[in-house]
Amino acid sequence: MSKKPILLGVLGGLGPMSTFYFCQLLTSHTHAQSDADHIDMIISSRATTPDRTAFILGHSKCDPLPIMIEEAHRLTAAGADLLVIPCNTAHYFYEGLQRACSIPIVNIIEETVKALHAAGIRRFGLLATEGTARSGAYARISASFGMECLLPTQAEQEILSTIIYDEVKQNRTPDPARLEAVASALLARGCERLVLGCTELSLLKPHLQKQEDYLDALEVLALRTILACQKTPIGFSDPLLRSGKEDFV
Repeated sequence: MSKKPILLGVLGGLGPMSTFYFCQLLTSHTHAQSDADHIDMIISSRATTPDRTAFILGHSKCDPLPIMIEEAHRLTAAGADLLVIPCNTAHYFYEGLQRACSIPIVNIIEETVKALHAAGIRRFGLLATEGTARSGAYARISASFGMECLLPTQAEQEILSTIIYDEVKQNRTPDPARLEAVASALLARGCERLVLGCTELSLLKPHLQKQEDYLDALEVLALRTILACQKTPIGFSDPLLRSGKEDFV
């Protein structure tokens, strides 16, 4: 008797474009000979969830966690066996959300740090929202692996924030050169790899000149999700992810 397929719940809308890009990654990187070989999933895109960075930085009193819990419960009630959140900043609320859920949630930050550690990276630069940077989640987890997470300067972070909030989230096309300028500055300060730690920035990766300098956290999440759903990953261009093996469990 064949195993019951795992039903994936995608807790999305944080932001909406990134959610559906993540689902595209899942589909394009799953080995399949028919529709039935793909991952069964249900998608929540609660775009009206309060902004995560605004709450983390104290600019808003609207806590996103209650709505995230509500959506997680809806996905669970619909039969989801596993949850993923294609948003790095939302993982500030990971522990509270996991406590409120009866099913496991894949942690994009933990899995990305594990991937870096497996590759022997000792220092990496974080390209993310200010909320993710200020939360210290990447720094804490990487320190437990003996790694250093280097943050952009305030001026560099403002460039990233503009790209994320004033361009991608407003359906404007960013100039990749501005992201690459911040990346070059971090590489010059000794970073061995740069993490695209915001799923809006993940959308820019196909347009970056030296893609080998970057590890896309959303691609890591896609790989780990495909494996967790007991499917075979294919087609990842990053050498760190290409084999699809569980090298950084």
